[in-house]
Amino acid sequence: MVVFFHILGHNIIPIFALIACGFTLSKRFNIDVLSLSKLTFYLFVPAFMFVNLYETNITSEMIKVFLCGIMILIANNILGELIAKIRKSDEPMKNAIKNSIMFNNCGNIGVSLVTLIFTSAPFVINGKTPYLETAIVPLIAILLLQNLTANTLGFYYAGKAKFKVKDSIIKILCMPTIYSLPAVLILKWIDFDLTSIVIWPAFEYLKDGLVPMALLTLGVQLSKTNFDFKNVDVHIAVFTKLIIGPIIALGFISLFAFSGIVAQTVLIAHAVPTAVNSALIAVECDNCPDFSSQAVMWSTIFSGLTLTFTIYAARIIFPV
Repeated sequence: MVVFFHILGHNIIPIFALIACGFTLSKRFNIDVLSLSKLTFYLFVPAFMFVNLYETNITSEMIKVFLCGIMILIANNILGELIAKIRKSDEPMKNAIKNSIMFNNCGNIGVSLVTLIFTSAPFVINGKTPYLETAIVPLIAILLLQNLTANTLGFYYAGKAKFKVKDSIIKILCMPTIYSLPAVLILKWIDFDLTSIVIWPAFEYLKDGLVPMALLTLGVQLSKTNFDFKNVDVHIAVFTKLIIGPIIALGFISLFAFSGIVAQTVLIAHAVPTAVNSALIAVECDNCPDFSSQAVMWSTIFSGLTLTFTIYAARIIFPV
């Protein structure tokens, strides 16, 4: 019960407070959500990826978690395809369902949640948090994978229904985020300290601004969303994301023989709700934005309960 209220008070309520701010301001001033989404994808997301990648040492453990994440992503893609086929969904809805299942809210909820867990009992030893660094390494690998695929594959699926394949690829190539990884690898290879240049703080400001910007934008989009509480597709997507998703992740964690803190982190990272980016991508590409926004909203609400059980299960299945 203590963990539940910690999650609720330190993660869920602050998130909804920012969403509510965006919602209220949009109702009052009719804010343009497309302008906000462009700021997010062309400034905040690439800066977030670039800074995090530049400041992280790439290890063999990260690569292994990255590969595991790819397998989980493929499994969720196939699952989304199957659900869409059973539901006889059209192309736009099929791709929206797949995006809602494949992409996790690691940036907004995952990072703060993992930090909270491994800086609380029973992971504090003599006032220190030795397990936190172990947990952050696999989390960054998953965060990297999710951001790279959401801003490439996610855009491809969202644009595929309305654009030709060539146009979808061109749209992906216009996204600055996909150039973050090669840029970082080049800069690391030439061994140049980028943090010493005068504009580095500007990159950090943009990185730190992603979470509030994404949540405010989601609030603005929700203010323009026509809610349908009887939308079966939304219910299925949320159930799949919060219940089936962690079960799939558990299978691949066992396959890759992860244990202890790493296994707990990978499981928790795949139990978080649908990524806010999936709703923003839907808005940017005009691909079922109402469905995508509701999937993000309801999965975030119910994750307050499901994440609590996942955290307990992770501690029992993968003891330290």
